[in-house]
Amino acid sequence: MGKTVYDPPFAGLAAYDLQALFGQLPTPAYVIDQERLRENGEVLAALARRTGCKVLLAQKAFSNYDFYPLLSRYLAGTEASGLYEARLGREEMPGKEVHVFCGAYREDEFEELCRYADHIVFNSIRQLKTFGPRGKAAGKSLGLRINPQCSTQEGHAIYDPCAPGSRMGVTRAVWDREMDEAALSLLDGLHFHTLCEQDSDDLQTTLAAVEEKFGDILPRMQWLNMGGGHHITRPDYDLDTLAACIRHAQESWGVTVYLEPGEAVALNAGYLVSRVLDLVENGETKTAILDASAACHMPDVLEMPYQPPILGAEAAPGEGHTYRLAGPTCLAGDVVGEYTFAEPLNVGQMVLFGDMAIYTTCKNNTFNGMPLPDIWNLQGTGILTPLTHFGYRNFKLRLGSAE
Repeated sequence: MGKTVYDPPFAGLAAYDLQALFGQLPTPAYVIDQERLRENGEVLAALARRTGCKVLLAQKAFSNYDFYPLLSRYLAGTEASGLYEARLGREEMPGKEVHVFCGAYREDEFEELCRYADHIVFNSIRQLKTFGPRGKAAGKSLGLRINPQCSTQEGHAIYDPCAPGSRMGVTRAVWDREMDEAALSLLDGLHFHTLCEQDSDDLQTTLAAVEEKFGDILPRMQWLNMGGGHHITRPDYDLDTLAACIRHAQESWGVTVYLEPGEAVALNAGYLVSRVLDLVENGETKTAILDASAACHMPDVLEMPYQPPILGAEAAPGEGHTYRLAGPTCLAGDVVGEYTFAEPLNVGQMVLFGDMAIYTTCKNNTFNGMPLPDIWNLQGTGILTPLTHFGYRNFKLRLGSAE
C-alpha cells in the first residue's frame, strides 16, 4: 500500500507529471487516451490478419466519434443497436461496414435504417418475416440472433442474454416451431452474443452449444457473428483459443466470422478526473464527496455493479486511510465504493478513476441537474485537447423546447 500502480488501467500515465497534466482541468472531466486506443486497435487488427475474421466496434460501449478516424485503420466497421447508432457509424466511419441488431425494429424507422446499415440482424422470426423481404429488396445482408441457452457468466445477471426467460435471440425450440423455408431463404447469417468481460474459454463453451443446437443450419449461412463481451485486449486474454474458435467456425461451416467487441476497443483508454468537495463522517465511516457522480457519470458502477480502479488507492481494506467515495447528488446510493489511500484525503485533492472510456460518455445523464463532464483528448505527446464543452443549455434542451 502506498506505491502508485500504473498498470494496466493507468499504464499510459507513467511518463507524465499528473498534477501538471490534469491539475488545471475543470472537473469532473473525461480524458480519452488516444495512444491506448491505438494499442488496442493494433491488437484487434493483428487478430483479424491472423484469422481472417472481421472486427467491429460495438458503439453501445464507446461512441466517441472523434476517434473513429483512428479506429477505422484497425476495424472493419461498426455495430449499432438501432437507427441513431447506425447513422453515426455510416457518417463517422465512412466506407466501413455498418451492422445493426435491435431487440425489435420500428415500422416508422426501418426504411431509414436501410439507408445506413449493411447487415441487419433480427431478434425474432416474426420480425424477420415482417421486415426481411424489404431488407433483402434493399440489398441488405440479413441475420437472425440465436440463443444457445448456454450461460457462462457469474455475477452479471443483468448482462446475461442466456438467462432463463431471456428475450434475446431465438432458441432452437422456437426455430423448429416458427421457421419456414421462405424465411430461412432470407437469411445470410446467424448472430449470438452471450459474453460480458469474458475470456475465450467461455466463447469455446458457447460455440460448442451453438454447434450442438444450430450446427445443421450453419452450413447454409454466409457469416456467423459471435457478438461482443470478448476481453481481447486485456493483457492476460487467451488469443490462441479465440483464434481456434474462429478457425473452427470457418472450417466447419465455411462462414465469415465477425466479432463486435466494445470494451476491448477502448479498454483502459480513458480516465475520469475528479476532485474532493467535502469530507464527512458518520460513526466509523469517513466519506469523501466528489464532484463526480457514480449515478450520473459512471452509471455502470451502480448498474453492473462494479468498483472502478483509482490511481494510488486500493479497492479493499488495508493499512492506510479508508474512505467511502460518493457523488454529490441526493441519491443515497450514489456511492462508488470504499478505497484505502496511503495518506488522508484533503478537500480539493484530485481523484483519478481508470478505465473510464467505456460505458461512461455514452450512458451518462444529468440527474439532479448534474453537469455533463467535458471530454478531452490525451495525445501521446502529453497534449490535452478539449473535444466538448457541456453546460446548462445541454441540460435544459433534454427537458423542453429550444430557446
